[in-house]
Amino acid sequence: MRKQFAAILAAAALLVGAAPVWAHHAFAAEFDADKPIKFKGTVTKMEWINPHAWIHIDVKNDDGSTTSWMIEAAAPNSLLRRGWTKNSLPAGTEILVEGFQAKDGANRGNGSIITFADGKKLFVGSGKGEAGAAPGTTEK
Repeated sequence: MRKQFAAILAAAALLVGAAPVWAHHAFAAEFDADKPIKFKGTVTKMEWINPHAWIHIDVKNDDGSTTSWMIEAAAPNSLLRRGWTKNSLPAGTEILVEGFQAKDGANRGNGSIITFADGKKLFVGSGKGEAGAAPGTTEK
């Protein structure tokens, strides 16, 4: 009976440990490299959650209406290693976002580069930065 309980407990521990791997996805599974996006917006919030951080922005349309977008960024740990903090992108910050739209056409994208009003650029993606620049590179 104890061996059976130990085996069930071990199997449960393995399944719990594997859950984050199942939840993670490849870029091509959700985003379309043939649908680049580039627009200005105002940050409404940034979520520091695993496996990816999310930047929520409101984009003003030509007709005066607003469209809310969710931009996937790298893992919080990766952003921290690049010098980001939870205060790096406060609500109300105006940014230019470059990335790729979700395959289903939703207002969701995978971020690559964000540019601040002063021209400072930060890499928010999971791979290499603009023109092969190293992640976290600041360029003007």
